[in-house]
Amino acid sequence: MAAQPQLRPVPGSIPTDPGVYRFRDAHGRVIYVGKAKNLRARLSSYFQDFAGLHPRTQNMVSTAVDVDWTVVATEVEALQLEYSWIKEYEPRFNVRYRDDKSYPYLAVTLNEEFPRVQVMRGAKRKGVRYFGPYGHVWAIRETVDLLLRVFPVRTCSAGVFRRARSSGRPCLLGYIDKCSAPCVGRVDEAEHRALAEDFCSFLAGDTGRFIKELEGRMRAAAAEQEYERAARIRDDIQALTTALEKQAVVLPDSTDCDVIAFAEDPLEAAVQVFYVRGGRIRGQRGWVVDKVEDVGTGALVERFLAQTYGGADPAGAGEDAPDGPAAVIPREVLVSQPPADLEAVTAWLAERRGGRVDLRVPQRGDKKALLDTVAKNAEQTLARHKTQRAGDLTTRSKALGEIRDALGLDEAPLRIECYDVANLQGTHVVASMVVFEDGLPRKSEYRRFSVRGSGSGGAEQNDVAAMHEVIHRRFSRYLEESQRAGELATLGDPEAAHTAGGNAGDSRERPAKFAYPPNLVVVDGGRPQVQAAQRALEELGIEDVAVCGLAKRLEEVWVPDDEDPIILPRASEGLYLFQRVRDEAHRFANTYHRQKRAKALTTSALDEVPGLGPARRNALLRHFGSLRRLAAASTEQIAEVPGIGERTAAVIAAALAGTGGGQRTVQDASDEGEREHGG
Repeated sequence: MAAQPQLRPVPGSIPTDPGVYRFRDAHGRVIYVGKAKNLRARLSSYFQDFAGLHPRTQNMVSTAVDVDWTVVATEVEALQLEYSWIKEYEPRFNVRYRDDKSYPYLAVTLNEEFPRVQVMRGAKRKGVRYFGPYGHVWAIRETVDLLLRVFPVRTCSAGVFRRARSSGRPCLLGYIDKCSAPCVGRVDEAEHRALAEDFCSFLAGDTGRFIKELEGRMRAAAAEQEYERAARIRDDIQALTTALEKQAVVLPDSTDCDVIAFAEDPLEAAVQVFYVRGGRIRGQRGWVVDKVEDVGTGALVERFLAQTYGGADPAGAGEDAPDGPAAVIPREVLVSQPPADLEAVTAWLAERRGGRVDLRVPQRGDKKALLDTVAKNAEQTLARHKTQRAGDLTTRSKALGEIRDALGLDEAPLRIECYDVANLQGTHVVASMVVFEDGLPRKSEYRRFSVRGSGSGGAEQNDVAAMHEVIHRRFSRYLEESQRAGELATLGDPEAAHTAGGNAGDSRERPAKFAYPPNLVVVDGGRPQVQAAQRALEELGIEDVAVCGLAKRLEEVWVPDDEDPIILPRASEGLYLFQRVRDEAHRFANTYHRQKRAKALTTSALDEVPGLGPARRNALLRHFGSLRRLAAASTEQIAEVPGIGERTAAVIAAALAGTGGGQRTVQDASDEGEREHGG
């Protein structure tokens, strides 16, 4: 392994200003992003003594064929640009934090007509206020159950709400006064929204106001000798008090801070965050990370703060800003070790928050004790992660090595693409493409295809033709994107590759997703599907991509030119990885196939009548009861429907003539999946 000779910039061409740099591989893909106070000093360190570099850095430098940079005015600007590029390119050699599990949030959908309280996971949605994250779903449900006594906000799904509204009868929660039942008009939209906003205010820390108000109402009811009402209010106060007691008080009431601690070993690191709002722990969250680059704890802290708060809204920004503790930058951030560039990170956080941020390491007192508790949680997170993934990195390497040896490849297939075809008796034929890099799924690069024509001759022949079409389309796009990006013109020419970049004015178009070729193509099927895929590659003149297939019956591996399959040991890691890749492609294809079938079942000949919108289509179906009765009606009967004139009625009757009211078959939008996923 040696450094790429064409990678070294011309001596003296690198500026000494602060900036951000990018390393690219042979396909123009950004594989590492870094920042530096002095670009010349930092980049020169990669090209001095190659043998003295950390093994991970050696791997990155050996993979790269080009480096470019952008000069900025300050270190804060460098931090901002570095975060933007890491988020945009997702470089494989940069540290990227991932949750050690999917944390649930308590969410209030203020973007709906009648806001709903529910448990949510995953990406934040605009107009929804989030509280948490919580360690367990049951903790959310306990809290909500207590608060619904005082704030009876809707918790039902959209389907249950619609059924209750159409039937005029509320659900069980409405009968036991744990829902204000807006579905049947007990409260109007404004009253229900006020309840939802009070619910959010209480969770956000404004607790004293509600308890004092309830205490006043309880005393007034007792003075009027309405003892039953006073007892109910007393129970409401107890419910709110119990909900508050579930959140431990750790700091003074005015304290808003995030407490962050790390635990690490030479290969991995774990981080835990406690979100303290109003002196109470409102949530907890954990991440784990593989150290794919040689960084110390200070650099890990800096990267974590950039990735965590880079997409955060300033405190109190906008009514649509998420309201969970993790969604804003607090006044105080406590860390177990200062970031590598404390001043720049502090200034960047203050700029994003729009106010002062105190970023420090507590040395004594309650905050130091809380940080020690968070650090213990981080250590437990790392230990649990290592137990769960015991040997995982080694296992993945072993699996890729077994596949390399079994297929006789020159190197381990670091990028594997797997294809599967799904259809129902030859209809709605679709295909999927899933991508695994370094043995892990890369879902952002999954693609799906609507097959334009799969030939004839039975389901098996359709699958073979469909596989040929999909492989041909995918690699045709690869050739197009490669030519557009100039990759084919610079591959094998170090001087041309180096000339293409190397300064801040880089105007090259970022390669599209299909411009990245796999090391190995896996198809779901036996020898016919494998030969079809190989034939498609040969027609395009592509000879450096290996092809194999995995048949379901005996899990045998087929290669194009062999009469007999390759049988991997049942317990081998290589076969296990093949199965994971194949099953993921199968799941992705079936999901798309079900979507297309569902779309076909919910469309009719009325959709093709020009000028007939959803409102008038619904009016026709309500009037006649079914599409079959509408098809049997005369023009005069159709014209009796409000909003339907005689001319439109004649067009509808002509469109439905001879259909019998049956549902039509949706024509395949041949590039639907590719357009939807950027392909």
